[in-house]
Amino acid sequence: MPQTSLKLASQQGLAMSPRLQQAVRLLQLSSLDFAQEVSEVVAQNPFLEQGDPLAELAHDGTPIAADVAANDEAPSFMAERAGLQAEVLIQDADEAWVSGGAPWATSGSRQADQGDDDMGLVNSVPAVTRLRPYLHVQANALKLSDRERALVGLLIESLDDDGYLRQDLAELAALAGLEPVVDEQELVQALTRVQSMEPTGVGARHVQECLALQISEIEGLRQQRMARAIIRDHLDLLATRDTDALARILGQSQADVHAVCERIRHMDPHPGWRYSADPMAFIVPDVVARFDKGQWVVSLNPAVVPKVSINQACSELFQRHRDARHAELAAHLRDARWMVRNVEQRFHTILCVARLIVQRQHLFLEYGEMGMRPLSLRDVAQELGLHESTVSRVINNKYMATRSGVFELKRFFSRAVHTSNGGICSTVAIRGLIKDIIDSEDPTRPYSDVAITRLLARQGLAVARRTVTKYRQMMNIEMAGQRRQRRA
Repeated sequence: MPQTSLKLASQQGLAMSPRLQQAVRLLQLSSLDFAQEVSEVVAQNPFLEQGDPLAELAHDGTPIAADVAANDEAPSFMAERAGLQAEVLIQDADEAWVSGGAPWATSGSRQADQGDDDMGLVNSVPAVTRLRPYLHVQANALKLSDRERALVGLLIESLDDDGYLRQDLAELAALAGLEPVVDEQELVQALTRVQSMEPTGVGARHVQECLALQISEIEGLRQQRMARAIIRDHLDLLATRDTDALARILGQSQADVHAVCERIRHMDPHPGWRYSADPMAFIVPDVVARFDKGQWVVSLNPAVVPKVSINQACSELFQRHRDARHAELAAHLRDARWMVRNVEQRFHTILCVARLIVQRQHLFLEYGEMGMRPLSLRDVAQELGLHESTVSRVINNKYMATRSGVFELKRFFSRAVHTSNGGICSTVAIRGLIKDIIDSEDPTRPYSDVAITRLLARQGLAVARRTVTKYRQMMNIEMAGQRRQRRA
């Protein structure tokens, strides 16, 4: 008969406190998601208040953390900040560049500041035109009977977000609910009316029909006939860019077939996407790197740093009247202090990682991809005394604005490749070298992937041919034969 027993054992384990969980979650959020998270927390916690992020910043670009010193549990990173201060020295010209002239700034924000109308920014947002209402407006302009208008409206409401009609006409005829019963021929006529509307290609039932509806936009009857034949019978050859086979089948010159194929590739296979309801997402950089007085200076972007602080009036009132009945308010105050510290820790960590990245990759910022050095998460983690997972969270969905453009922090990390002379080279630099080789090739005799592999080997880079092919495809560069045809 089995016996049961109790035994005590002790072991060590790592448990994430609620504060640590919040810090980890805030660190991995993008700037937009982080701003939304902070706004939600401030709305729920009476001890937190949030001001204009551009109104008041600490001298190192981080929000002023009020009431932090009131708690004895100040994190250790506060003591380390003395040697890692960010120099946010925004002069008049730099201030205009960050707030007005940067790629992420909108003209509406500048107009709102210059004018007296507080609605300037709202007025600068374009109205979103939706596909179905747009089609209904066009249908209302047609001379149709009530029955025809009902069928056209039924088809418009049956379109998907791509602008395609995926349902069978017989099924739609049964759903019409009209008397007498709708036959399929009536729906075909109504569909023809829908397909005559803008955008061109709307109402198609498959890709071939969508492209065929756009053939009328091609100039020249002969070119239209060629396009119709390619779309109807030879889409597979079009997809593989086999213009030689298409020229033989159609009995046309290779140059004419190539021109028609390029025109087909510029057609819109998803006409409904331009009327999508999804809002356009803009990239807001978290840090700004600029070259000042012979050195690179990295600072936080003030636009993404929220001014979160403890509401001193509420905090003092609570401290004067605190008793056991106010346990819930005490928890709110504790959470508020955690939030302020976690916000500051987030930006402090991002700034430290960004400054180290610029220190290691300043040649990339100055000379482009050829200056990229190998850099791994382990290198940054060891240099800053962080865990690799922390560095991974920092560079996820975080962006840096430079004079060369806005780059995701992940862009600055590259695997090392050993050269024949014992040195190392980054994979990004190899891709840049491949692009330079292709850009400088003879248009009539482009380099094949094998030839590029040999040229790299002469420079001490042992790169496999399949790796060259992969890098070329990553840069959306065509094969040698296709480049020759395009340049002919």
